[in-house]
Amino acid sequence: MKSIFIDKNSEPTLDDLKKGLGNTFDIWTNFEAYAIKNYPNAKAEWNFSGEKFGWSYRVKDAKRVLIYLLPRDNFFKTGFVFGQKATEQIFESDISEVIKQELKAAKVYAEGRGIRIEVRDKSNLEDIQKLIEIKIRN
Repeated sequence: MKSIFIDKNSEPTLDDLKKGLGNTFDIWTNFEAYAIKNYPNAKAEWNFSGEKFGWSYRVKDAKRVLIYLLPRDNFFKTGFVFGQKATEQIFESDISEVIKQELKAAKVYAEGRGIRIEVRDKSNLEDIQKLIEIKIRN
């Protein structure tokens, strides 16, 4: 499933995002603000990944992306890539077993393991905030 924003020549606006995400817009802004609050040097930006994927949003530092925010129709996905040290911290944490199992099942690449978490409500808000913290520390 790709982004709801697919026009390469039209970077999504805040109004576009509010309309597209519906009730999940406030959760999106919470994750963006949380990442920037915990890592003040981070910057947030839209990125067009090609026709197949469309527009996505990234909060990143100079070298890496802390969290990917992937807009869908009335919901969004968060994306993370964790190195070995961060992965071990997640496995030792109180983050939900569902997220741990998804991370365990993820293919390992040179840059780490990548996972995406669907966000339709606030049920995994705390777990995703913990993932942001772990990513920042590693």
